[in-house]
Amino acid sequence: MPFANNGSVRIHYEVEGDGPPIVLLHGYFVDYETLRDLGYVDALKDSYQVVLIDLRGHGMSDKPHDSEDYAWEPMVADVRSVLDALRIVKADIFGYSGGAVIALALAVSSPDRVRSLMVGGAGAARPNPAAGAIADLLGQGMETFIRAAFEASGPLPAEMRARLLQSDVEALRACVLATTYVRSEDALRRMTMPCLVFAGEDDTAFAGLHELAALIPNASFVSYPGLGHVQVYWRSDLVLPHVTAFLARVSSQVV
Repeated sequence: MPFANNGSVRIHYEVEGDGPPIVLLHGYFVDYETLRDLGYVDALKDSYQVVLIDLRGHGMSDKPHDSEDYAWEPMVADVRSVLDALRIVKADIFGYSGGAVIALALAVSSPDRVRSLMVGGAGAARPNPAAGAIADLLGQGMETFIRAAFEASGPLPAEMRARLLQSDVEALRACVLATTYVRSEDALRRMTMPCLVFAGEDDTAFAGLHELAALIPNASFVSYPGLGHVQVYWRSDLVLPHVTAFLARVSSQVV
């Protein structure tokens, strides 16, 4: 079971497939196994070296309980530590929701490590005004949180639900209450790598992501009518065709 060390924090990761490396970063509250459950890994592993990372506080990575440990700087350093452990100089980076915040922060702070960037559901996030309400809901227990946050449209697959019920609630509360990455419009305008930005039109983050794509010089934007935040992540059948076409364009442009 591989781990990378970022100081005293151990970050769990897994690698599948062979080819150009692509890092997949899940959203907050779930783990990287959801990316396998939803078909992202199977769709990419025949053409890419897929690197799956459990964000700190999630899955089998370490779970500190101090919000300062979930600022964007240490979480970006976690991703770099995995890349270093695998001796990957540069990778395509995919992130959704909380994972998108970390992916974009990595692209801004360490552009030499990012060949291309794919972000959905969030991005250059400002401090979340709903953080307190989310933390309070987590305080009512994972059963209540799962029903409210994930099961509005129906029950989760049993294995996914079981993993969520094993979450460290205090770690997740610390994560959601942390200071998130605050975007710099100048930094976004200086980004040169190809970017794909996507969002559901019923996601409260939709307008901000559309604006984000307009700020990044080499970005394209994809919208999903009638879908909300969680639904887009779940609909890999809609997301993956855009991701694979984007990656093919990136590869064709590499000299």
